[in-house]
Amino acid sequence: MLVSLKCYVVNYIIGKVIDVRRRFLQLYELNHSSLYLLVMNENKLLRNKLILGVTGSVAAIKIPCLIEKLLEIGFEVRLVVTDNSLNFFSVDTVSVPVYKDIDEWTRWKKRGDPVLHIELRNWADILLVAPLSANTMAKVAYGLADNLLTTLVRAWWFPNEQNIIHKPVYFAPAMNTLMWQHPFTHEQIERLVGRLHWKCIDPVQKTLICGETGIGAMAEVSDIVNCLKQELNKNLF
Repeated sequence: MLVSLKCYVVNYIIGKVIDVRRRFLQLYELNHSSLYLLVMNENKLLRNKLILGVTGSVAAIKIPCLIEKLLEIGFEVRLVVTDNSLNFFSVDTVSVPVYKDIDEWTRWKKRGDPVLHIELRNWADILLVAPLSANTMAKVAYGLADNLLTTLVRAWWFPNEQNIIHKPVYFAPAMNTLMWQHPFTHEQIERLVGRLHWKCIDPVQKTLICGETGIGAMAEVSDIVNCLKQELNKNLF
């Protein structure tokens, strides 16, 4: 009987090894996009919950395209918009949950009720603010919290000795060239990148909506998506 038990255990282990090898080969043969979705659907440790914050810049017209591309590579997206951002695109053009300033107040009535900006912070793995206007950059760099997005940012996880949670923040500035070159802008970016370890997706040079040509346009959607794809790569296995 002992011999039979040993044989059973050996066969069981061999079977598991074969299963693991077969599974590895299946994953290896998949293209990257399919791999992201497969891992996500099988509840692996993929940190793919992303909040996209949108501020008042003409670059917000690219939001529907950006959301589509983020969904394609495996992100689950929720959209947090400022009132000014809605001058440039309609939330009716996107297929993800959208949260506005008014939602912060209509969802909360009394002590103990869920607080929206805290719920969103706890749900998300990654925060992307794109486009980030000069106005909102100044606000978040100095801790202002006067709407849903800036309040969410103010309550976001930050690196310190007690906080072991890592939830990265990416931001893609978009503004006029002189706004981008302004010394205040560089001070604010230093605060966000140097002190909070945020990651800046630099603007690019092109003819801006004002007719001037220079650096300040939001990075291309493909470049933003590639930066975020790296976060998925870090958590595939």
